[in-house]
Amino acid sequence: MFKADKFVDRQAAAQAALAARVAKFNARPAADDPAVIAREAERRAIAEARAAREAVKEVARQEELKRKAEAEEARKAALDAAQRDAEAAADAAEAEKKVAKHAQATMILAQESERKAVRDAKYAARKARAKG
Repeated sequence: MFKADKFVDRQAAAQAALAARVAKFNARPAADDPAVIAREAERRAIAEARAAREAVKEVARQEELKRKAEAEEARKAALDAAQRDAEAAADAAEAEKKVAKHAQATMILAQESERKAVRDAKYAARKARAKG
């Protein structure tokens, strides 16, 4: 059968727990204890080693970022050069088209001038026959 604790029993258990915590706190070694000093030195050594590893990692990370930035810059430079070459080729093709168009226009004008000269000669011959 279940037996409920009485208030006095619970109060005694709480006082015992409090006394145990106080005893544990008081049993802690002092700050000048060699074990505490050794533990603190070990923690400092671990922290310094961690900081050194972090510094090495950061240097490697910075070198990697620098290498990636240089590679990106080289890629952009190559892309810009290719774009300039493409624009130069397009400009050359446009100039060639203009020259060809101008040559064609000149040829058409020459043909029209030649036809006009033939037409004018025929007209002059007709006029000469009519006069005379």
